[in-house]
Amino acid sequence: MTKRRTPSNPIHWGKRVVTLANGVPVQRVPVSLARRFNQICMAVAAEVAAEEHLTALQLGALTYLRDKPGLTQNELAARLGIDRSNTSFILDQLEQRGLVERRVNASDRRANLVHLTRLGLEVRERLRPKGGIAQARILEPLAPEDRERFLDMLITIIDANEAYVRPGAGRRKPSARSDHARKIPA
Repeated sequence: MTKRRTPSNPIHWGKRVVTLANGVPVQRVPVSLARRFNQICMAVAAEVAAEEHLTALQLGALTYLRDKPGLTQNELAARLGIDRSNTSFILDQLEQRGLVERRVNASDRRANLVHLTRLGLEVRERLRPKGGIAQARILEPLAPEDRERFLDMLITIIDANEAYVRPGAGRRKPSARSDHARKIPA
């Protein structure tokens, strides 16, 4: 027997406000709550990464490269959810520190394959236990049986809204006025 879902009425969304533990009133809608959740996640990741003078995205890159050595820059960009130019910038920084190396792909010489160096692997492995503890701390307020269910729900929401998962999504589109200002006069 399938559980019937009662659709929520979007007309009422934004009219309900919850007061957080710190006393701040926040609208009870996905955008407001997800923003707070993202801030929490990024702050926790940044704390762990800072121990090795890394950013959260640099740590994310090391993690993906540990799990799957030899990713192309484009594959790494997709996993991190950032554009290729930002990925290139992050890899430049990591390469300068001796944590990653780029190798030309033998089957496609236009693409670089990215690998952790020995030092990069050592740094990632040092942070791994702390990262796991930090991830668990984020979900600690939930009952143990709700933690996996919450992650499954996040995956369902993300998969159903895949069209919005792209670098730059949510940025303000340039106005016609700013487009006009950028045109080069004839």
